[in-house]
Amino acid sequence: MTSFILRNVLKFVLLMLATSMVVFALVSVSPLDPVQMNVGQSAYLTMSPEKKAQLAEYWGTNAPLWERYGHWFGDVIRGDMGTSLRFNAPVADVIAGRFLNSLALMAAAWILSGILGFALGLVAAVKRGGIVDRIIKGYCLILAATPTFWLGLVFLIIFSVTLGWFPIGFSVPIGASAADVGFLDILRHLVLPATTLSVIGVANIALHTREKAIDTRESEFFRFAEARGASTWQAMRQHGLRNLLLPALTLQFAQVAELFGGSVLVEQVFSYPGLGSAAVTAGLGGDVALLAAIALISAALVFSGNLVANILYGVIDPRIRRRGFACAKKARKGAGDASS
Repeated sequence: MTSFILRNVLKFVLLMLATSMVVFALVSVSPLDPVQMNVGQSAYLTMSPEKKAQLAEYWGTNAPLWERYGHWFGDVIRGDMGTSLRFNAPVADVIAGRFLNSLALMAAAWILSGILGFALGLVAAVKRGGIVDRIIKGYCLILAATPTFWLGLVFLIIFSVTLGWFPIGFSVPIGASAADVGFLDILRHLVLPATTLSVIGVANIALHTREKAIDTRESEFFRFAEARGASTWQAMRQHGLRNLLLPALTLQFAQVAELFGGSVLVEQVFSYPGLGSAAVTAGLGGDVALLAAIALISAALVFSGNLVANILYGVIDPRIRRRGFACAKKARKGAGDASS
């Protein structure tokens, strides 16, 4: 189990290293001038050519790509991601102030969509062909075709403007100091964005679980359990859930990337101060340092989801980690034979 975890952690580190190279290469070939982005457009236009050349040498824009990448990556490892022009603050401080908001939003949506989608998929499979199954399928198909921002606007109009149950936007009450903001205030501002994000994610989980549960119901061991007198729900609980758990985990952790993409739209609709809204602000304002940092953070979130999923696979099904160990052992033996 230890070697299985270490292999997956090593893959995570290599993926993050490759992502950092791609991000830096894309920033380097962009039409944005690094010197102009660091000093600001107005100051750059009034600057003398000598001063521009001096700053270009200071920022290392004339150095080779690999050398600039080494300096940038070393700064990132030390926690120095540059300065955000749009927020006039260090990028690390901007991300630290918004990361927890986005993490809370995505975590709430991830848990809600997973639980609700899995439950709806099981119910639809057990009630296959009935009115309940048709209602759940129709609900999921409609949601799958619904844009996230449109659903957010509908929720905003109904529950905030018309009914007044929830605040219109933001993560805390307007004008309130940090000392006066309690957990219930934060939770109240989180309900609508998290619900919007989770409702969209329910469709894929529910439809996928339904199909897998139907396949399980048609298997021989499930029919044998029913022939012994177990009800459909009893057989599903005792023999079907274990077979449905791995596929559900696969899809659930794969949705981390979709949740982050959806959070960009949701945060814009509800004016929620998270990484998604910061990415939009940085993109519109040409804030290269902040964009590069958000790209790394979002990649780390997605890869972390895959890492946790792979480790859980090995915990739930020992055959997976044994198969990975056998493949690694075979590769080492092949390398030894080749060297001999």
